[in-house]
Amino acid sequence: MSEQAAARKGGSVAIGWALTIGLNIVAPVITYNQLVEHGSSEVSALLISALWPVVDTAIYLAWHRRVDDFAMLSLVFLGLSLVVALVGPQSAQLLLVKESLVTGLFGVVCLATLAAPRPLMFYFGRKFGTDGTPEGIERWNGLWALPGFRAVQRNLTIGWGGTYVVEAAVRVWLSYVLSTSAMVTLNSVLSYAVTAALIVWTLLYAKRARARGQAAAAAAAATAAATAAPAAAL
Repeated sequence: MSEQAAARKGGSVAIGWALTIGLNIVAPVITYNQLVEHGSSEVSALLISALWPVVDTAIYLAWHRRVDDFAMLSLVFLGLSLVVALVGPQSAQLLLVKESLVTGLFGVVCLATLAAPRPLMFYFGRKFGTDGTPEGIERWNGLWALPGFRAVQRNLTIGWGGTYVVEAAVRVWLSYVLSTSAMVTLNSVLSYAVTAALIVWTLLYAKRARARGQAAAAAAAATAAATAAPAAAL
């Protein structure tokens, strides 16, 4: 890749992150605060400020001109958020609690897939760990035959699922402790902070696991070579 192409790619990534942060964290907080200050109810302000992530998803789809797996996942969870927001008594506190339960549901789904033939993080890893070509996907699918690879995918699924369940429980508790305005800000920041921390942990864990696998393969090859040498001398 040329320096000019790399610079263009880096610029696109930076713009993407700026839009994500702006539309999912900054804009909802500002919208909520402005609406409440100008007389809107907390419930109405929460529902209107939640529309910004929809704008972010629409921009992504228009920019990339394709339906991405994770864009669809975002839409699914957005739909779930709207459904739970409209069910039961309508209060700002309960809306915040219901929003937290959506991320907890994702954690439960992660943990539930441990009983499936392949856990959820296997498919997430295939999305980010391959170039999307049939050859890359076939290579990733073939790795499932390795016991170490299977253990890594299950451990990653446990990590993501367990963390989101705990994060949801903490957010529900804080919804009853902090003010609504404070929770609006915390919800926007905490969800992305937890996700960012999980991504960093995933990259570090996968890197260490890959290094251990390569070391084990090298040791096995050395052992095989040492065993074969005396036999060849006979």
